[in-house]
Amino acid sequence: MSAGPTPKGELRRTALLDAAERILGSAGGAELTMRAVADAAGVRLGHLQYYFPARSDLVAALLDRILTASLERVAALAGGDVTAAGPDAALDSVLGEHEDLSLVRLFTEVWAMAAHDEAAARAVRAFYDRYTDHVAEFILRFRPGLTAPGARSRAEVFVMVMEGSSLFRSGIAGTPGPAAEARLRTVLRDLLT
Repeated sequence: MSAGPTPKGELRRTALLDAAERILGSAGGAELTMRAVADAAGVRLGHLQYYFPARSDLVAALLDRILTASLERVAALAGGDVTAAGPDAALDSVLGEHEDLSLVRLFTEVWAMAAHDEAAARAVRAFYDRYTDHVAEFILRFRPGLTAPGARSRAEVFVMVMEGSSLFRSGIAGTPGPAAEARLRTVLRDLLT
């Protein structure tokens, strides 16, 4: 049985993910090479590959970190339990992420990578599968009579609407007016409850 990473190993892994995130946010997915990440983190390429053997592993870990942070923000609203957060508090938290332009840019870069790189696409699909699972679990809390497939389909639509709206709400693709913001919140809340 393998022990988990050491505290020093976790710090190194975090530093590598930080470097990858900086590159994605500033230079874009085309510049996210293993060599660039190693250089940005000040380590040898082999050291980076010890933690992340391939670029897709790096992308998957970065997406996992983003999802975990998002779930932790929602959980913090409810004393540590994601499912205990009410729908409005959860919506405030996840919609608030659209205001973080660096996060939205990071996702647009990852989506572009996934469009041209099957390994990146697998990492993105795995991320959205986990994200959808969490949303479906949340939906079942508010609609316990709903079937698991019913909750899953509502969760899929919720995730699609959230991701598409991030482009507009961040200002990248436009700026929705107050009526559109209110309608978006109503649609998302209806999907959750």
